[in-house]
Amino acid sequence: MTKVQFGLDTFGDIPRDLIINEQPDYPQAIRQVVKEAKLAEAVGVDIIALGEHHRFDYAISSPEVVLAAIASVTNKITLGSAVTVLSSDDPVRVFERFATVDALANGRAQVMLGRGSFTESFPLFGYDLADYDQLFEEKVNLFSELLKEKETTWTGQLRPALSGANIFPKTQHGLSTWIGVGGSPESIIRAARYELPVMLAVISGTPKRFAPYIELAKQAAAKFQTQPQPIGIHSHGVIATDQAQAETVAWYSIKAMMDQLGRERGWSAMSKAQFDREIKTGSMYVGTPQTVAKKIAKVIKTLNLARFDLVYGAGNQSITEREATIRLYGEEVIPLVKEMLAE
Repeated sequence: MTKVQFGLDTFGDIPRDLIINEQPDYPQAIRQVVKEAKLAEAVGVDIIALGEHHRFDYAISSPEVVLAAIASVTNKITLGSAVTVLSSDDPVRVFERFATVDALANGRAQVMLGRGSFTESFPLFGYDLADYDQLFEEKVNLFSELLKEKETTWTGQLRPALSGANIFPKTQHGLSTWIGVGGSPESIIRAARYELPVMLAVISGTPKRFAPYIELAKQAAAKFQTQPQPIGIHSHGVIATDQAQAETVAWYSIKAMMDQLGRERGWSAMSKAQFDREIKTGSMYVGTPQTVAKKIAKVIKTLNLARFDLVYGAGNQSITEREATIRLYGEEVIPLVKEMLAE
């Protein structure tokens, strides 16, 4: 089996001990993420990836700025986004910002491009949601040209054309770029066409249901005569030394987050039965290091993954609970998973 990378993802959720009189302390929440990234490196995690959101319950709207701060206090860990909403941004500026982070981090930057499962950024930056699909298609097309780091001539319909444009700064060894996919077959095919690795957001249900997407990626690569690229998944989790404690934390925090999204999007509230199914056979990685490691190893083997990212700190978890998950993930879960994969 190919060497597997292990990451941690955060969307910049506000820890409950940084909510004062129902108001989030955003500055402290952002600084806490920098501290957590430093801890993640210390315990052996390969990647820290930060999500981009523009809403009340998340602190990070500019992942690359926070990543630049993390670059100054780390030496080895890969610094990525999860995701950068390319559809409501400009590909040239995204490349420039991440190339800058790459310089500060001595080649450790990584950008993950996505269409955006949250859409607050579209009206905020003046984009029409009616152009949702076309915006991403055009901008990925342009970004794929910028990755060549040569003079770029490009024409689209929704963004001004470029003629012989030279983009700076240049990187030392190229900019690592992934595509974040929430469940669209078209996105899998697009990633294969541009020869980019895929990160699947597996948030609920059995991960085995994504096996057809992985097969589709192989078929699409063969069709486009491109090299098959690594595929990873990211899923929510809570790790504690005691199974009941981990489940309690996950129940009040992940449920709170999911229920809030449900109220906004018309979903029903998460039931205890649904929660229990997600822990046992679904896409929540909750429990002791041994329990979580077994489940991660199984999904890596089942889907032949090259990367697994645990989404930590979701909802209103405390700083102590977040840091416990990070420490146990790096010090115990990852070594256990590697042992299980080697068997």
